Amino acid sequence: MDSEMVVHEGGCHCKKVRWRVKAPSSVVATSCNCSNCSMRGTTAFVVPAERFELLGDSEQFITTYTFGTHTAKHTFCKVCGITSFYYQRENPDGVAITFRCVDPGTLTCVEIKYFDGKNWEV
Repeated sequence: MDSEMVVHEGGCHCKKVRWRVKAPSSVVATSCNCSNCSMRGTTAFVVPAERFELLGDSEQFITTYTFGTHTAKHTFCKVCGITSFYYQRENPDGVAITFRCVDPGTLTCVEIKYFDGKNWEV
């Protein structure tokens, strides 16, 4: 899916966690059925870590949950509990952006693909 690169901003529900990311206006987001993603309902697209920036004092409101191999870093807001971004096991050098947490107006198209994380092994 080709589209122009734009700056997206977004974050959690209470707006204590805010970030900026440079990514296409059209993205392919992944819906995973692993034990964690399926319970949270997370659908995300991945960007290289160098295109992701936390804004303001967001870091102080983030906490992280890990399990299994502890490679994936499931970040969420300490105040409202929303996971607006996280680090996937299958792509630890990228940042997974929960597409529903992107502020309205900059995403023009989101294609959703399904990933069988329940049966995925490294």
